[in-house]
Amino acid sequence: MRIERFLDDVASTAIERALGTRAPAILRPTNDPKNGDYQVNGVMPLAKQQKKNPRELAEPVAAALREHPAIAKAEVAGPGFVNVTLSPTFIGDTLKAALADARDGVPTTDTKHRVIVDYSSPNIAKQMHVGHLRSTILGHAICELLSFVGHDVIRDNHIGDWGTQYGLLIAGLRKFGDPSAEIDLDGLESLYKQASQLAETDASFADAARAELAKLQKGDPENRALWERFVAITRVELDKMYERLGVRFDHWLGESAYDAMLEGVAKDLEAKGLARRDEGALCIFFGDDAWADAPAKLRKQKEPYIVQKKDGAYLYATSDLACIAYRRDHFHVDRAVYVVDVRQSLHFEQLFAVARHLGHTMELSHVGFGTILGTDGKPLKTRDASGKTIPLSALLDEAERRALELMTDAKVDLPAHELPIVARSVGAGAVKYADLRQNRLSDYQFDWSRMIALTGNCGVYIQYAAARAGAIFRKGEIDERSLAPSSILLEAPQEISLARTLLKFPDVVHAAAETYQPHLLTDHLYAVASELSSFYEACPVLKSEGATRESRLALVALAGRQLRRGLRSIGVDVIERM
Repeated sequence: MRIERFLDDVASTAIERALGTRAPAILRPTNDPKNGDYQVNGVMPLAKQQKKNPRELAEPVAAALREHPAIAKAEVAGPGFVNVTLSPTFIGDTLKAALADARDGVPTTDTKHRVIVDYSSPNIAKQMHVGHLRSTILGHAICELLSFVGHDVIRDNHIGDWGTQYGLLIAGLRKFGDPSAEIDLDGLESLYKQASQLAETDASFADAARAELAKLQKGDPENRALWERFVAITRVELDKMYERLGVRFDHWLGESAYDAMLEGVAKDLEAKGLARRDEGALCIFFGDDAWADAPAKLRKQKEPYIVQKKDGAYLYATSDLACIAYRRDHFHVDRAVYVVDVRQSLHFEQLFAVARHLGHTMELSHVGFGTILGTDGKPLKTRDASGKTIPLSALLDEAERRALELMTDAKVDLPAHELPIVARSVGAGAVKYADLRQNRLSDYQFDWSRMIALTGNCGVYIQYAAARAGAIFRKGEIDERSLAPSSILLEAPQEISLARTLLKFPDVVHAAAETYQPHLLTDHLYAVASELSSFYEACPVLKSEGATRESRLALVALAGRQLRRGLRSIGVDVIERM
């Protein structure tokens, strides 16, 4: 049950009964038990509208709320708020129902959408580095959350597999290497660096690279075969990295997939008067009359949104517009979600405005995110002192090493031969969780000491809390799946506090999914783990008896299930024993 939705309806009905008018409850959690569980703010705007004292209106609303069996207390506070405290019996009954539910009380969404999520998007012929981390981790978590709440999700890796760099690679391979010889991803990276440097100083080589690209894009068999080799070599390494991160995709539709559509996009824009030629290039000027209804921010832009360069080459704008059309016509999606850093915000504002003018009605969302910073407060370096890219695999290797060291020092309950295996999941989970626990729009500092620890809001602590919950049932030789308490009794303060936190899970999951903010869920998981720890200290579980024992086991079971489901819903492995 989604408690906030339930209480919103209860409070709206109470306002109508007490005041004779239907008005929104404007409900919000108080996050402070001394002020109740939720606060109803809907009386305030109503009082302003009717020019009455809000406290006078709030009193009969509070009285009407107190008549509902789910409400233990309803008290007027401040200038006219109503603080609501839920009945322990209602909380217990709701949690009992959640325990019996295969979805832990989380209903599916009322309106199911077909959603395509565009994330990760590395370039062909290059290693994944730390700069790809946030899009990959956030995108995967968003897919998992949207799927869990009931949407039909398509996962698309819009890889950079077309454009200028392939002309450079082909020309570079012909000049510096042997097109028929074996080459690995490191070799491709080195080759691209050589070719790029030469193109900056040698005009004839730059011309040769452009000619090779033109041949590729026109379908030259030799260049096409080389390009396919570059893609295949890169895919092998990317697949290894995604397997290590536990990330998957339904499609790898890169820029090349839309090449045949680009000319049509350009002609359509020009024919509709949305783009015009300027010094040979096809450009969109948002200050033109055709864009009179565009957002004011775009209308002020002096720089054009270029669709086609004067040499005939197309840009990201064209490819992205073709991609939107393809997703509409081929996948028939209701929503397209782009998980790309905030530095691309202007591009997506422009892209979405053009898409709307072209008649695309799907919901388009740019899910932006901030930068990962080092301990010096500067963007985390993606290259070493020699200028070589630091691969993402090196970061994960370090995470595993530190996880293994932590677990060894802590003498966790695992056989020695299992430690390296578990360290792999713990290390990767720590890196993922550290990213996901941030508000995605914020920059955050990458700090190993806080990331891999047995305390604090970090992945290791949540994995440990989930494992500890399961350990109680192993120790008591109890089949957790067979639990069917006659009731969940909430008497001790720690029982009530834990139960109130557990009650919020369905609302948190839906909020995290629909706002694309996984940190809402990680905040909840940390709250559950913390409350569970306090509960253990004050409330014996296996040593208690009768209905109390049965009830406390139910609370532990539900807490463990929320922790495990929550971890899986953001792509972090669950560790059964730690």
